[in-house]
Amino acid sequence: MSSVREQIDQIVKNNDVVLFMKGTPQFPLCGFSGRAVQLLKSCGVTQIKAIDVLQDEALRQGIKEYANWPTIPQLYIKGEFIGGSDIMAEMVQSGELQALLADIVGKRD
Repeated sequence: MSSVREQIDQIVKNNDVVLFMKGTPQFPLCGFSGRAVQLLKSCGVTQIKAIDVLQDEALRQGIKEYANWPTIPQLYIKGEFIGGSDIMAEMVQSGELQALLADIVGKRD
């Protein structure tokens, strides 16, 4: 499991916005993953490092242990675990997610 943990750690630390999800941003395979992608897009994020956990069972289990969070999707911004789609929705309503993403969105435009 340490190699999976190291793989996850590298992905999370080397990308500004990482979404571990079911499916892809273009073809989400669950409603929660689709909602997470839409929330990020609504914040102006155009570049998402999306990891399809359905492609690798070890990764699917490993990400749950990595953040000690039992569900997918999982969002990481600048190496920090943010949460799943429900938390993301609450953060969008309060403006908190947009604030976290402001410099990332600004960098890419």
